[in-house]
Amino acid sequence: MKKTFVLDTNVLLHDPDSIFSFKDNKVVIPMMVIEELDTFKKLNDERGRSARLISRSLDALRNIGKLSKGVSIKDNGILKIEMTPKNVTLPGDFQGHKSDNQILSIAVSLKKKGEKVIFITKDINLRIKAEILNIPTQDYEKSKVKIDELYQGWREMKAPAAVIDQFYKEGKVALPGSFYPNEFVALKDEAGSSKSALTKYSAAKKALAPIFHQNSLPWGLKPLNIEQKFAIELLLCDDINLVTLVGIPGAGKTLLALACGLQKTVEERIFRKLYIARPIIPMGKDIGFLPGTKEEKLGAWMGAINDNLEFLMDKGHTDVKTEEKIDYLFGSGQIEIDSLTYIRGRSLPQQYIIIDDAQNLTPHEVKTIISRAGSGTKIVLTGDPYQIDNPYLDASSNGLTYLVERFKGQSLFGHITFSKSERSNLAALSSELL
Repeated sequence: MKKTFVLDTNVLLHDPDSIFSFKDNKVVIPMMVIEELDTFKKLNDERGRSARLISRSLDALRNIGKLSKGVSIKDNGILKIEMTPKNVTLPGDFQGHKSDNQILSIAVSLKKKGEKVIFITKDINLRIKAEILNIPTQDYEKSKVKIDELYQGWREMKAPAAVIDQFYKEGKVALPGSFYPNEFVALKDEAGSSKSALTKYSAAKKALAPIFHQNSLPWGLKPLNIEQKFAIELLLCDDINLVTLVGIPGAGKTLLALACGLQKTVEERIFRKLYIARPIIPMGKDIGFLPGTKEEKLGAWMGAINDNLEFLMDKGHTDVKTEEKIDYLFGSGQIEIDSLTYIRGRSLPQQYIIIDDAQNLTPHEVKTIISRAGSGTKIVLTGDPYQIDNPYLDASSNGLTYLVERFKGQSLFGHITFSKSERSNLAALSSELL
């Protein structure tokens, strides 16, 4: 028996291709969802683009048959748009013409007809309301990853002292087991001596190889732990085009990315520009409209970036004021800070791109960003999957963790999961206790 999946608006906005993700089953889009999409399609952000993509997909299916009767889609599925039923009365607490209640009434009506209904929504409260009505309900699972099993990017292994000696003598060593390209391995002597080696798996050599930038100090920044050493290696390697840095607050993700970006762009001139962007999503209540130019508006959102830039510029110890150094880099076009709202449609060649707070992006938005990369561009995404301000994302469904899971095993990709906070003892304790 085919299942009937009733989709909420937020599912379609999260993934415009979600209507094709339930093969061999029936997909129902409530008419109220179409109405809500109509209000979103006028927006100039990612939600607006998703709404327009869905509208175009539905219009193409309309040419095949009547959407109100049901249209065949790929993988033996059926898509149908359902009107709000007039003969279904929800319990008294659900009365009213709220769009959520109209969507739920369709799920109730289809269940009464004997269909095996499953309601799909990313709205937690709406899942609770559906459960009260005895409607089976789920989150949209297609882009979810098991956060507890997320690829770490590095591991520690015990090995005989002779193997470590061989590594230093030959410049490589092959060990049994499966490794991902650019995965780091910290070798420790199994006998307990102080012998150790920091290595990175080379897919070309099919062996563990030395870390090329082990003693590098990008923009004068010294790594404070082994995870930061591994991250610097990924951030400075020209043959690694995509890097993800995931971890707790204060681990140094943004600071390391900025230091290495400045090193490769300003010092070594490998890239034409350091391009920094982040999603504009507030923590807590939104402060509303901000006056001024685009640069003045962005200043309110880019405080974390500016704080890190000031810290790095202070390390120069020259007679030039920190503000003047930063103004020069912006004025000369070597650094550009932008909102992700403005990245669509751009082609960004030969640039070092840093996307901060990437945990607030959907998988679809991350795909859009990666597709902007032009020839010779390197992209770095940083974030903490446990600090999400987007109401329809969580640690398992955000674009950052999805990207890590999908790209692991690719030779142009590298990843590090940070577990140590270096900001301060207070910050480290807050991550542990709160």
